[in-house]
Amino acid sequence: MIFLIFIRSLIFNIIFYITAFTALGLTSVFGWFLPTKIVTGFWNEVMIVFFRYLLRFVCGLKIEVRGKENILKGQGALYASRHQSELETYMLTSFIKGGATFIFKKELSYIPFFGWAVAAYGSIPVDRSGGSSAMKKMLEVAKTFIAKGRSIIIFPEGTRTKPGKVVDYKPGVAFLYQNIDAPLIPVAHNTGLFWKKRSFLRYPGKIIFEFMPPIEKKLDKRDFMDKLRNIIEAKCSEINEESVKNYPYVAKFIEK
Repeated sequence: MIFLIFIRSLIFNIIFYITAFTALGLTSVFGWFLPTKIVTGFWNEVMIVFFRYLLRFVCGLKIEVRGKENILKGQGALYASRHQSELETYMLTSFIKGGATFIFKKELSYIPFFGWAVAAYGSIPVDRSGGSSAMKKMLEVAKTFIAKGRSIIIFPEGTRTKPGKVVDYKPGVAFLYQNIDAPLIPVAHNTGLFWKKRSFLRYPGKIIFEFMPPIEKKLDKRDFMDKLRNIIEAKCSEINEESVKNYPYVAKFIEK
């Protein structure tokens, strides 16, 4: 089985990375001269859809989206998602209409082609070492995006973590929740079971993304952080259990 997974992953990775780097190059050069809607549409409705079909037909990895009724249409919102692999950074914007974007580390914008393409797409850089002034600047940009109807995706952990591992969430998500007049929707998934962190292999199975109802406004920071983490982690555990039941081999990828 592992040999077949390796061959399928090899085929996928060759096609995926050649296509992705070509698209990044085109975006980094031409994206600055095109309307934002064309750039986001190119990625969300062409490239990511292609990657999704590539995963399914080459790797045998399907993607299911649950809780679509909680994805808000016609307005900007905050989406707080678990971060387990590269995959959610590709897929989430294609589920959220209106040109959803990410808050990302400013250092990534210096990477040739990738950083330029991310900037042309219209993502929001944040200088983690910049203190309160950097946070205020990020907030101003984020409010502008929300006002234009663009949603913002944030990974509260701040880095990729293994399925089953629970870490403290960074305070940036609470800062946005308390200072932006927009709904905040928690997102859970199981990407790390099939697309592992720093792994070449893409395992067959079913990735589940689940969007949950917005968290009520006006909670204090501690109550909000506790509620957000409890909601996301409980749903991730539920999805992991379902995945293990249907694909027993992924149990070894869950950190106890």
